[in-house]
Amino acid sequence: MAKPGSDKAEVQEAGGGHGRAGRDLGVAIPVGIGLLAVIALSLAFRVEFFVALVAVAALAGLQELAQGLASRSIHIPFAPLAVGTVGMVASAWVGGPEALLTALLLTVATVFVWRVLDGGGREAAGDAAAGAFAAAYVPFLASFAVLIVRHEDHGVILVVTFLLMVVGNDTGGYIAGVLFGRHPIAPSISPKKSWEGVGGSIVLSVAVAYVMLVAVLGAPWWSALVLGLLTVLTATTGDFAESLIKRDLGLKDFGSILPGHGGVLDRIDSQLVAAPACFFIFSLVVA
Repeated sequence: MAKPGSDKAEVQEAGGGHGRAGRDLGVAIPVGIGLLAVIALSLAFRVEFFVALVAVAALAGLQELAQGLASRSIHIPFAPLAVGTVGMVASAWVGGPEALLTALLLTVATVFVWRVLDGGGREAAGDAAAGAFAAAYVPFLASFAVLIVRHEDHGVILVVTFLLMVVGNDTGGYIAGVLFGRHPIAPSISPKKSWEGVGGSIVLSVAVAYVMLVAVLGAPWWSALVLGLLTVLTATTGDFAESLIKRDLGLKDFGSILPGHGGVLDRIDSQLVAAPACFFIFSLVVA
């Protein structure tokens, strides 16, 4: 066992990269593989199954966020948010980005009206504002995965690329962090994430992007570099943002439904913020 002041102890404490070094990997890895298998099966049978899976994940994440906020006496109107979640996912699938944005605006408006009619005052305004944030944070961002998969010619390949990019970010960050991690990025927010882990994330993410975009789809070489860097930036931002929210709410995890990972929102935090960035790059470089 490493002594508290040794380099090895520093690696264990601060070198987790973008993986969750504090998790039980013996449990987390099989659960992660199972989740990937479910996603793969949904894409193999019908893309609509994947769209439904996104809706289920968004609803589960929204429920976890609502429970976390309720622990601090912030009560978001879940009913209109749940309907809006399904509406946003469906709108993204049927109508594309413009329809998704319209669905978000309608959801936010409904949340404010619903909460005001349920009782006014400053508490209502705060709850409604939190509800608007919840709508934008979970179902709106999640729906970008649907926008990716609805690409006319390469939807399945692109959404697989997106998912592999985030996996590469997590895996590269974890390995590099454990092996070389010495310098935490933000110890007060997430002490297990190191700058060395970021380097590992970049290397593996760019490699995945090169294979999937350049080698498979024939995109320009620079797209792999841009996508890799942007994925690491956004996925890391998503991870830190969720950590900040949990810290403010006094939570370790948003749930326990996924052993070794926590809640659904704990598992998809990186994907939520990375999805719009990947969609944007795919729209630019893939015909």
